[in-house]
This record gives sequence, C-alpha cells and structure tokens, in this order.
Amino acid sequence: MLDSLPSLLWAGLTFTIPLTLLSFIFGLILGLATAVARLFGPAPVVAIARFYVWVIRGTPLLVQLFVIFYGLPSAGILLDAFTAALIGFSLNVGAYTSEIIRAVISSVPRGQWEAAYSIGMSWSQAMRRTILPQATRVAVPPLSNTFISLVKDTSLAAAITVPEMFQTAQRIVATTYEPLILYILAALIYLAMSSVLSALQVRLERRFARYGGFLEARA
Repeated sequence: MLDSLPSLLWAGLTFTIPLTLLSFIFGLILGLATAVARLFGPAPVVAIARFYVWVIRGTPLLVQLFVIFYGLPSAGILLDAFTAALIGFSLNVGAYTSEIIRAVISSVPRGQWEAAYSIGMSWSQAMRRTILPQATRVAVPPLSNTFISLVKDTSLAAAITVPEMFQTAQRIVATTYEPLILYILAALIYLAMSSVLSALQVRLERRFARYGGFLEARA
C-alpha cells in the first residue's frame, strides 16, 4: 500500500490541487460578477444571471462535466480533459458562490451605502471600500466550506480522464487488484487535506471575527 502513496501524492500535487485552486479562483470571480449582475444589473442581465444559476444548480456536476468533455465535440468544440474539468468546476463554483456573495452583500445595511455616498464615494468606491470588506467577513465560512467541498468534488474529474488522485488510484487498482486498500488510502489523503483546510478555516474565521469586533468598537 505504501508503495502507491508517492504516486497518489504526486497526482494530488500536480492535478488535484491545481484544479481545485484554479477552479475556485475563476469560480469566485464569476460568482462575484454574477452576484453583482443580479443585484445591480439591468433586467436582461439579471435574467441571464438567474438562468445561469438555475441551470448549474439544477443539474448534477457530473452531467455538466460530461456535457463539456463528451458533448461539446459533437458541436466542433474540442477540449482536453483538464481544461474541460476546469471549465466545469469553475461554472459550478461560480453559480453556488454567486448565491453566497449575493446574500452577504444584501446583508450589509443600507445605511452603509448612504454613509459612503455622503462622503463623496462613487458606487464602485463604496463597493470596494465599504460593502465588500464587511461582506467578506460574513462570507468566509460558507466560501470556505465551498472550497473544502471542491477539493473532494475534483475526484469526479476522473470520469473524464483527468489523471488526478482518484483516477490514479483506479489505475493502480487495475494492476494490483487491491481496491479496498487503495481506495481507503485515497480517502485518507482527501480526509487529511480537508482536515488541514478546516483548521485553516477556523483560524481565518477567528481573525475576521477580531477584525469585525474592532470595527464595531470603533463605531
């Protein structure tokens, strides 16, 4: 079993972790844009943003990956496995984080907008300097949970031939015929990664809590 550990860790380092980080970054950017569009955009843009969130949240992630990797070639769009997985995960993360971001922005009291405008800030300045800093503190726990879930969800990329950690385990099983041991080992690695991220999440929440208390004390 230990002979397979380096291969699994290497697959995690070269595929699972990059796929997770890139998907979360792109998904977070997409989620922010979608949330802002739904809150402040014109009616046609709001309708497009709602449709995107509705489709992504209403269909399984695995089906989305299959549509992108196996379905798009029939329309003349060819993507390699990693790119297809990156697009699929980013779209999925974007839809879910958009709802989180939209909720936390809406939770900021209207008075904060009025206070920002009263000292001469534009809409973009008020958003950057007043609204988003306050919303970020509230968004940390749900966004952290989304990131941790994404780490585990990347195992679905094995279904479209991305050689990440779970598919590496499957390939080793095909030659060693020890599925129980290999899959438990892969599960333990995922568990270790999730545990580390959970610990970091707790520390991050504490830091933001202290920051929030400092702001309240100044107010």
